[in-house]
Amino acid sequence: MRPLVATVDLAAICHNYALAKRCAPGRRAFAVVKADAYGHGAAAVVAALRDVADGFAVCSVEEARVVREQAPEARLLLLEGCFDAEDYAAAMEMGLDISVQGAEQARRLLDCAPTRPLNVWLKLDSGMHRLGFEPAELQHWAEVLRAAPQVAEVNLMSHLACADEHMHQLTDRQLESCLGMQEFVFDQRSFANSAAVLTLAPAHTDWLRPGIMLYGASPFAERSAAELGLRPVMTLTAEVIALHDVPVGDSVGYGATWVAQRPSRIGTVSCGYADGYPRHAPSGTCVVVRGQRVPLAGRVSMDMLAVDLTDLPDAAIGDSVELWGAQMPVDEVAQASGTIGYELLTKVTQRVPRKYLS
Repeated sequence: MRPLVATVDLAAICHNYALAKRCAPGRRAFAVVKADAYGHGAAAVVAALRDVADGFAVCSVEEARVVREQAPEARLLLLEGCFDAEDYAAAMEMGLDISVQGAEQARRLLDCAPTRPLNVWLKLDSGMHRLGFEPAELQHWAEVLRAAPQVAEVNLMSHLACADEHMHQLTDRQLESCLGMQEFVFDQRSFANSAAVLTLAPAHTDWLRPGIMLYGASPFAERSAAELGLRPVMTLTAEVIALHDVPVGDSVGYGATWVAQRPSRIGTVSCGYADGYPRHAPSGTCVVVRGQRVPLAGRVSMDMLAVDLTDLPDAAIGDSVELWGAQMPVDEVAQASGTIGYELLTKVTQRVPRKYLS
């Protein structure tokens, strides 16, 4: 078997969920498991959390079915809502909570046979201008849906665009808009993503929506996951599969972008961009071999990457290589690559086996 595995620590996910709950005592929390639990495997993550999580949140009906197989009775929120009659029928069959983010979704809901009333989360566009109703329009639809046989609860939700940036003015304006919706009595409210859960108490309403923090990555550019008390969940591990002595002046990899400035020992590692490691990670981005950080040398290939082992003379074929994990935080790899941990975790491809630790 090709030596590459993503090891997922399910106990760490439970720790991180408990941390989210401690940030807002008395509040409930939807564990966000969209995008196959951010690349970690939704079925395994839901199974690990089902006895402790208040509920789960996903993007699509297809993702909801995976959760329902593991947690038949859990409260389950469909974050983008339904897009056609089949989606609404499935939502009623599975007993989902659904987001309604515009008039068209609201009308489609009213056109459905009310086989099972749904908990509806009306999405307020509080300033992100991505999805949601304007405040006056939202009040109108809240009144309409409150009287509809297709609807059980009428709830309010919104999404904060800049909660990960300290003291951002847009966050204050968004919270004012969210908290100003007091004229209509909503059954439940939810405004807090991971960044808001960790640092923004005014956003801690009835339900939290922790996402990236569950997986041990930080939502903040300037604060590490370790500082926040989060435990890393995924460790991406490969092996050294070849060694080459490279003389001064010779190059390594596609494009000959890395040239040896000294007699160098180069290791080839069994992971590439087809596995989810970022192709745009520059030379110098670190991995960990034998407990020591060593830098990438040259471009990442589809199935392999090269590392400079010159300062680790005892390194050998078969040595384990941590691409990210406890010793090499995924956020640090992401920052070196000009992206965010969310993208790296969700892009680990299906050809990488997942190994689960409980």
